[in-house]
Amino acid sequence: MSEIKPGEKEVIRSSSSQLLIELSGAAIFGALSVVIGTFLAPNIPRIAGWFIAIIDPISIVWIACFLIFGVKAGLLCSVVGAIGLMPFDPTGWIGPSMKFAATISLIVVPIIFLKLYKRDPEIINSKKLKAAKNYVIYGTLGTVVRILVMEVLNIIVYLTVFAMYADWISLAFLGLPQITGMTAILIGAPLINAWQSLLDLLIPYLLVFTSKLDEKFEIW
Repeated sequence: MSEIKPGEKEVIRSSSSQLLIELSGAAIFGALSVVIGTFLAPNIPRIAGWFIAIIDPISIVWIACFLIFGVKAGLLCSVVGAIGLMPFDPTGWIGPSMKFAATISLIVVPIIFLKLYKRDPEIINSKKLKAAKNYVIYGTLGTVVRILVMEVLNIIVYLTVFAMYADWISLAFLGLPQITGMTAILIGAPLINAWQSLLDLLIPYLLVFTSKLDEKFEIW
């Protein structure tokens, strides 16, 4: 919690008002991600040989919501955003669902470790996550989980509903356009998810913690 200065009064927030703020934050950021995904994301350059944007602003919004408003808001924001994107995504439910799976992997791992990390109960969870060392560790573990999850999902998707497009996938972004199909998917998906995880984690961290948005709301 922030330090109480002389002349100021400490305001105790009720559980109901705190929940309202969390739900409001999730709704606002979820809606923001839908707007960005509908109007901005389609214009972002794509990775050569893939259908994936170089930078994914939607995941950045979802993780920023998690860092500011906490666990429930981060999870709800991701759900709201994913469902809200489905009517506008050219792949229907597949693209938003894949995006949800990728992002939620980066959120769930810190949640698990923060639940286990109770050595100093006086420090709220966002403070523990704000520590660069903790963030790097949790982010790295989350990235590993994301890579494993997305590798499996990519294999399933390109063997089933997107089987007709599998041969279009290549490693052109690595200067190897001759490598295509499932070989390209097995090699390229982990590299792309590692790159996007770096951006998905780093940009929200800088936006939220350098601007001290977490301290202004003090949700968790």
